[in-house]
Amino acid sequence: MNIKLIIFDFDGTLGDTRRNIVTTMQMVIKELQLSERSEAECASTIGLPLAECFRTLFPDIQEELILRCAETYRRIFNENLQKIKPVAFPGVVKTLKTLKEQDFALTIASSRSRKSLTELTRDMGIADYISYFIGADDVKEAKPKPEPVLKTLAAMQYDAYETLVVGDMAVDILMGANAGTKTCGVTWGNGTREELKEAGADYIIDRMEDLLGVPTTSESQ
Repeated sequence: MNIKLIIFDFDGTLGDTRRNIVTTMQMVIKELQLSERSEAECASTIGLPLAECFRTLFPDIQEELILRCAETYRRIFNENLQKIKPVAFPGVVKTLKTLKEQDFALTIASSRSRKSLTELTRDMGIADYISYFIGADDVKEAKPKPEPVLKTLAAMQYDAYETLVVGDMAVDILMGANAGTKTCGVTWGNGTREELKEAGADYIIDRMEDLLGVPTTSESQ
């Protein structure tokens, strides 16, 4: 491979936000008097656009209520940030620093808002390593559609064959594959190794530091 650009997912890949997200979702469900959902059910929607999370959890929900869910979620999530601080996963800060020093271009494509991404990466101490952000408000078609990757390629002026997409969920792998890039699944997030394999990940790693060997290797894991 001749990888020059690495596009990261955020939640579950760089940032450990599971507790924040699940806690917030369950508080929204309680406040709006919806049927209770388990931690596992809530966590399974991480990576999807916010509205799609609630559509997945409540297939028969009315569209009007989805908008209320999303608005309530944003309010409660920001309130919870004062009490539950998301952190970078082990090895993330050091690995991003090393990749940047090796002249890789590093970007993020996430289903959360760009404003949230800039704030969270700043708080985690990784913002300086990221050259470009794509948030849910920047695209019309979210993961697993390729638009977040294609817009990043256009903005950063790289080709798909020079790009690696890294994420913890099947939607991340499918997004990269649909755009024609190589893909790398990570096992410390919200998806399982089996789900990443089924999605067709070219590589699967168990530690962030293992990513340093991926762009120069020629064989899938």
